[in-house]
Amino acid sequence: MATQRPLRILHCFRSPVGGIFRHVRDLVEEHSRAGHHIGILCDSSTGGDYEDSLFDDIRPYLSLGLTRVPIRRSISPSDIATMWDTYKKIKSLRPDVLHGHGAKGGVLARLAGSALRVNRYRVARLYTAHGGSLHYSRSSLGGQFVLRMERLQEYFTDALVFICEYERDTYARKVGKPRTKTRLIYNGIAERDFELIPTRSDAVHFIYVGMLRDLKGPDLFVDAFAKTERLLGRPLSALMIGDGPDRDRYREMMVERGLGKRIGMLPAMRVHEAFSMAQNLVVPSRAEAMPYIVLEGLGAGKTIIASRVGGIPEVLGPDSAALVEAGNSDDLARVMAETLSTPDWHARTMPKPEAVKAVFSSAVMARDVLKLYHELVDPTAGRAMPAAP
Repeated sequence: MATQRPLRILHCFRSPVGGIFRHVRDLVEEHSRAGHHIGILCDSSTGGDYEDSLFDDIRPYLSLGLTRVPIRRSISPSDIATMWDTYKKIKSLRPDVLHGHGAKGGVLARLAGSALRVNRYRVARLYTAHGGSLHYSRSSLGGQFVLRMERLQEYFTDALVFICEYERDTYARKVGKPRTKTRLIYNGIAERDFELIPTRSDAVHFIYVGMLRDLKGPDLFVDAFAKTERLLGRPLSALMIGDGPDRDRYREMMVERGLGKRIGMLPAMRVHEAFSMAQNLVVPSRAEAMPYIVLEGLGAGKTIIASRVGGIPEVLGPDSAALVEAGNSDDLARVMAETLSTPDWHARTMPKPEAVKAVFSSAVMARDVLKLYHELVDPTAGRAMPAAP
């Protein structure tokens, strides 16, 4: 790699929250340290003070800058104006690599990259779904449209990057066998994330950390918490940590069930701070790809209780006793009760940190992604060289 020239890499995604944002931040830091020029293009209307602080952390690594434009979650006529504005901003940055993350980021990166190619500008176009559109069902008209659009966009894609086997297999099942280059590269966390985080003296029994929207299952967490109390015959305590569109609805749910004083709510914060508030981390998602919160929790030595969805079984093990049926609060409550009532449940159930580190390392992830970038970009070619659209 020492003889290969530095690349100009631009990451495109919609919302600077959650796993996609964590994934991009890790790539930004690793690739910048390796001498490459990195930039980010994302939505200007999402995120808050917490996300702003995360941007501040990586700003020194963004030699191509941080570009924020309004990007709506759903398809709308305003996308046309956004696309044109985005194209002009991307063109001015002269990227070698355009890497789209999530459905909207994938559209922006691949269409802008293809427009640059029409204008005889060589740029590699990559896409990582991170779940996103793959959560749609082929049985609905909306799902059929989204998945057919994914198929169509393969013609404008130089490589698809899958973050777990589940995502790769789901793509093949719902979209079709890929007709372009693909690579399986697991999400990973940094060496600094493999440090045990002890719980505070005022720790609660369970925490939920993540977006407050039904897809992630906060309502299941509340329901299962109440059932766990009944199974154990005593009051418990919990925290829901995060932000999202349904926050008020979950608060009302707790109050209606008389849990308002036993389940607290806190805004999004750095996971290391959140992890100090409990030993048991509940991940009740209805759908996932490869959630970072599971990797981060294991790295911090936490006990994970999670839905059997997405790539989570690839981390915890397909037969792990920590996995519960997705959408089933009874099954979730059963395992939550076991973690509190069964001696050595953590030691017998959780994978060893060394085993997690061997597979899910951000250094390995960044190395393999960079290798793919170089495969797609001819290091000896000038940017003005013709390229097929």
